[in-house]
Amino acid sequence: MMPPLEWRRGEQDAGGVAAGNSQRTVRIGVTGLPVSIPEAVRAAGSRWPKRDAIVDGDLRLDFASLGDLVARAATSIAELDIAPGARVALWAPNAANWIIACAGAQAAGATVVPINSRLKGAEAAYILNRTRADVLLTVQSFAGNDYPVMLEGQDLPHLKHTVLIDGAWRAALADTAPTNTFRRHDIADIIFTSGTTGAPKGVMASHFQNIATADSWATPVGLREGDRYLLVNPYFHCFGYKAGWLPCLLRGATAVSMPSFDPAALIDMIEREAITILAGAPTIFQTLLDTPGAADRTHTLRTAVTGAASVPPRLIAEMRGALAIPTVLTGYGLTEATGVVSMSDATDSPEVAATTAGRPVPGVEIVICTPDGALAPQGSEGEIRVRGYNVMTGYFEDEPATREAIDPDGWLRTGDVGRITEDGCIQITDRLKDMYISGGFNCYPAEIERLLCGHPAIAQAAVVGMADHRMGEVGKAYVVLRPSSQAGPDEIIQWARSAMANYKVPRTIEIVPALPTNASGKVQKYLLRGDPSAAPGRGK
Repeated sequence: MMPPLEWRRGEQDAGGVAAGNSQRTVRIGVTGLPVSIPEAVRAAGSRWPKRDAIVDGDLRLDFASLGDLVARAATSIAELDIAPGARVALWAPNAANWIIACAGAQAAGATVVPINSRLKGAEAAYILNRTRADVLLTVQSFAGNDYPVMLEGQDLPHLKHTVLIDGAWRAALADTAPTNTFRRHDIADIIFTSGTTGAPKGVMASHFQNIATADSWATPVGLREGDRYLLVNPYFHCFGYKAGWLPCLLRGATAVSMPSFDPAALIDMIEREAITILAGAPTIFQTLLDTPGAADRTHTLRTAVTGAASVPPRLIAEMRGALAIPTVLTGYGLTEATGVVSMSDATDSPEVAATTAGRPVPGVEIVICTPDGALAPQGSEGEIRVRGYNVMTGYFEDEPATREAIDPDGWLRTGDVGRITEDGCIQITDRLKDMYISGGFNCYPAEIERLLCGHPAIAQAAVVGMADHRMGEVGKAYVVLRPSSQAGPDEIIQWARSAMANYKVPRTIEIVPALPTNASGKVQKYLLRGDPSAAPGRGK
């Protein structure tokens, strides 16, 4: 585990740019923030007791009621006889109960392990076993998936309790509240993200990291008391959690839950709930632009925040123009950096928002490095490296991977390529990793390839991201079949839908006699992305 970094008051480097190709800021004003997420819940209940905290369909909870439910949930979870720091998994869609369960488990002294609501049984079982989770908080079903049924037959030797948090769960909570004290560096959550090896790794973040990052996100966004923030980004993801409902607790804004993205429902909810803040992948805003009459029903929107994928400058212009959203912001982040690295702000020009990911949030440093780790010349491209309070504590029980990701000086190797402009903004230009983003979901080809090769007819698979108007990118798989085996693209896609989360399923499958490789046998994916017809071994 990496030792936590302490960040103290200091002065910003002249011009905000250090020697070489870097952007350096020093965080000030952290004092006064809650120490933990449960403390943030209690503070919000004291400060804004009667203001709406959560809207979930017909349910409306004010901050005082939310605080009461979180305290009672904490007692109910603690009664399951969990030890301090025990892992409590949370596998459910966006809902008020997700927030109550998350903060309640943390108030009980547990570390929460959010599980992607789209995962299948074997994928969820891997995370449960990897973290040795004592408790699973889940719902009966969502999006056609029956969670308890999907876990039937899975070997889960560490799991002691499965608790359904839908239905009458809130009414059955205990009547007392536990008393726990927290240190700022206690681990609040472990969020799993796949790496280029295809093996998911658990990213650990402390209470302080979550609170400070949420505060740093809320400031440039201008989130304030009385705002109504529509949360369509999934809560198991940093965008819906750490740049979603958590900032609402700090600023007195209302978190309006939406379980899944549905264009018609989204527009209805913006209009009905007078939504002022909407954040999400470019897919969401492109869909609004493609829906006739949407602008007439979304006029309450004051601020839009997009990211999670490459953002075309055209989209920013149309969000400001056709949708008439006054402030459109962009940003950059990754799970290993608590979800937030840089943000534009309301004072930036449309050109800055359209062509950059803004500047590092306060307290975060960014440098651009050459392949050998040296600082790249000013203005040139290189790997983006990040250092600050937001850099993960480490990968859960994986010291080698942690050391590979974070150097001894605390710099996180992001694997993304970019440059720093003369005015200190970050431009993301490419990825060192093969990851692509489909509809806001991170897709890791190595993981998808491993799952595809579980098909009895598939010998090899190579997955690449391809541009898509609506989704940003979608997966395309090149598949080599086993000798004497037969399988068609439609059959493989149908099989994949039962074996992996829907967003991971490749949009198209192309069966090929061989994959293009270099002399060392590594698949040359640039050929598959650029001109597949030129790949060796391909038939016409």
